[in-house]
Amino acid sequence: MSKLLEGSRCLVTGGSRGLGRAISLAFARHGARVAFTYRRDTASADETARMLRDAGAPEPIVLQGTVTDSAHAKQAVDAVVSAWGAIDVLVNCAAVMQVLPISLLEEQDFDNVMAVNVKGVYLFSRAALRPMIRAKSGSILNIGNFSSERVIEAPVHYAASKSAVRGLTEALAREVGRYGIRVNLLAPGMLDTGLALGMPQHRMREYIDQCPMHRVGRADEIAELAAFLVSSESSFISGAKIAADGGL
Repeated sequence: MSKLLEGSRCLVTGGSRGLGRAISLAFARHGARVAFTYRRDTASADETARMLRDAGAPEPIVLQGTVTDSAHAKQAVDAVVSAWGAIDVLVNCAAVMQVLPISLLEEQDFDNVMAVNVKGVYLFSRAALRPMIRAKSGSILNIGNFSSERVIEAPVHYAASKSAVRGLTEALAREVGRYGIRVNLLAPGMLDTGLALGMPQHRMREYIDQCPMHRVGRADEIAELAAFLVSSESSFISGAKIAADGGL
């Protein structure tokens, strides 16, 4: 395997499970040093750290906290910079989804999804950009979702949050491009892991019926694309939305 990220210093939010774990492992296989955050599931975090070491990342940094906490965001970035001298890559993968019709959607439900899925991206991006701007290089990859395009019925607060992340990505790419920093959005379709596992079965069947490839995606497929998008191989891609959804 080519080492797309040899020596890169990477931080992945929500990296202990699902797509975040797959991205962390792909980065390690491509030669990166990997740090990841998680919120509560210590057993999954420990397992991911073991898998990272097996994949070639000898010193993974594991950081517990919530992405909605600005102090946690700063501490996570500071830990990477302190250990490795800089941060080259940030992947904003942490997210929550709740399948509720708007008639049952409480204000606190809306606020929670927007806080994790949007404010978390802002807080970690702001924290990572400070050392990236000093270094005049860096790559931020935000994980979006096909639901922002409303291909199939999606919870309104989740779809709104992912649409907001797309706008944030485009605006931030314009703002920080002058410093040699790239910001992109990777928008997977429904996958075989992570948030999609909580989707009702009829929604899963609806997606597969509409998808030209008639299947869900694999986390490892998306993770390999993520590795390419944060690597120097995509050095002129910024402000882009890259869809990986089987042709929807």
